[in-house]
Amino acid sequence: MLQAYTRLSHTHDPIDGSITLDQDTRKKARIKTSTDQGLDIGIFMERGHPLFIGEVLKTECGLLIEVKGLAEPVSTAIATDWLTFAKVCYHLGNRHTSLQVGELWVRYKPDHVLDELAEKYGLIIDHSPAIFEPENGAYGGHGHSHSHD
Repeated sequence: MLQAYTRLSHTHDPIDGSITLDQDTRKKARIKTSTDQGLDIGIFMERGHPLFIGEVLKTECGLLIEVKGLAEPVSTAIATDWLTFAKVCYHLGNRHTSLQVGELWVRYKPDHVLDELAEKYGLIIDHSPAIFEPENGAYGGHGHSHSHD
């Protein structure tokens, strides 16, 4: 089994494989799974520091494995104006739920109460599966999302 204890924010070396994980799994410090290429891997990271999409894990044998996001069930609330969008984000944030914020859209784990709140403000809810990469919060560090070309 491959074992990864090191994470790299970037590398210029060729990537040897990838691992596609949902958001709940990326939050864990200890993960036992398989790479997208079918190799068993154990991931051992510092607690409280989620894996970010695009990050590279270095295994003990030197292989470089890129972290990818898995499309999962989510609600994406879509607004048509910035004031309404800001109000909905305020109310959703007040519920202390994890949110991914884009331009005039906000994404969260499926929750009919949150869907109803957003719909009350006129937002359209899209339940299509998508990669969920929520904000880490004001004190959790910055997200990490870029390619390693």
